[in-house]
Amino acid sequence: MKTSKTAFIAIIGKANVGKSSILNRLLGQKIAIVSSKPQTTRTRIMGVLTTDDNIQLVFTDTPGYHKPKTKLGEKMVKAVSDSLDGVDACLLVVEPEGEPEESEIKLIEKIKKGKHPAILAINKIDTIKNKEKLMARIAEFSSLHDFDAVVPVSAADGNGIDILLDELKKQAFESEHFFPDDTLTDQPERVLAAEMIREKMLRLLDKEIPHGTAVSIEKMHERDNGILDVEATIYCEKESHKGIIIGKKGAMLKKISTYARQDMENFFDCHVNLQCWVKVKEGWRNREGLIHNFGLD
Repeated sequence: MKTSKTAFIAIIGKANVGKSSILNRLLGQKIAIVSSKPQTTRTRIMGVLTTDDNIQLVFTDTPGYHKPKTKLGEKMVKAVSDSLDGVDACLLVVEPEGEPEESEIKLIEKIKKGKHPAILAINKIDTIKNKEKLMARIAEFSSLHDFDAVVPVSAADGNGIDILLDELKKQAFESEHFFPDDTLTDQPERVLAAEMIREKMLRLLDKEIPHGTAVSIEKMHERDNGILDVEATIYCEKESHKGIIIGKKGAMLKKISTYARQDMENFFDCHVNLQCWVKVKEGWRNREGLIHNFGLD
C-alpha cells in the first residue's frame, strides 16, 4: 500500500474568477455554488479529494477578495485571511487577461508574508482566442511572485485540470489522512441545501436582490418511504424584494424551488419535497446577530 500523504490547500482570488468552479471540477462533484455574479461564495467551504495514489487534498474555497461595504462583506474578507493560517499551500486563481488588480496584488503579498508554496491557476482559457494575451498574463504574474507552478485551465470544460491536480499533489507530505477517504465536504446537509436555493436566486434574479438574501433550512426530515422533506425560509432586506422573489402569482418562487429541488435530488439521491417561504429582515447584512443566525460568521 502506498504511503498516505496529505495537503491543506486554500483556493484564493478576487471575486468571480471561478474558484468554486475549479473546486467542483477537482472533486468531480458539485459542492460549491456558482454564478456569474461576484461574491457568490460567502463562507469558507471545505472540499476533500482522496486520490487513488493515497493522497488526500483538503481544499478550502474562500469568498472573493474585495473591498467590503457591509459587515457581511467584512466577514467574507476576514474568512480569506483566516483560511491562509495553517495551510500547506495556496492556489491563486486569476482570469486570462487584464492587468493584475489591487486585490490580487494584496493576496500575493499575503502569500509572501505567510511563506506559503503557491500555484497560479489561470482560469477561463476557453474564453480567449489570442494566446499572446495569455502568455503576457503568465509573464505579468510571474514577475510578481515565484510561483511553484503556473497552470492555464478551464473549469468550464476541464482543460488543464489534470495538470493542475498533479501540481497540487506535489504539495502533499507524508501524513495520515485527516478525513475518511470517502469524505467530500465538511458542509452539513442543511447548509448544502440552503446554498442550492441561494444559487438559483443568483441565477434567476437581477442586480443586487440576490446579494441581499439569505436562506435558512427550518426542517430537513426523511420519511419512511425515502422522500426528503425540506422546509426553507428565504430572507430578503426589503418588501419590494420579497414581491420580486415571489413573482407574479408565485411564479418566480416556484421556479427557484423547482430548480433547487432538482439539484437536491441529484445530490442527495432521493426524491425531495421542497417548500419555500419568503420573509423580510431589513438590513440583515449589517446586523451581527442575524449574520450569526444565518451561519455566515
